Amino acid sequence: MPELCRFFGIIITMYYDDHAPPHFHIRYSDYKAIMGIDSLMLLDGSLPPRALGLVAEWGALHRDELREDWSLAEQRAPLKKIRPLE
Repeated sequence: MPELCRFFGIIITMYYDDHAPPHFHIRYSDYKAIMGIDSLMLLDGSLPPRALGLVAEWGALHRDELREDWSLAEQRAPLKKIRPLE
């Protein structure tokens, strides 16, 4: 499970050969969630409201890079790191 980014204690990862729709995984403290790349809505799990807002903001800023990493993951190619939210 390659790590794409880490900021404010939030860890963003993506799995190789994962199921559709395109999404990424989020870990924050004891929370785990999955967010859709296109919708930026939680598909599974939960996050505190502040962390959810930060992840949605980060996802909106890096949606194209997330789509590119999703495509790379489907090809089992190395994923690219994405800049953190500052």
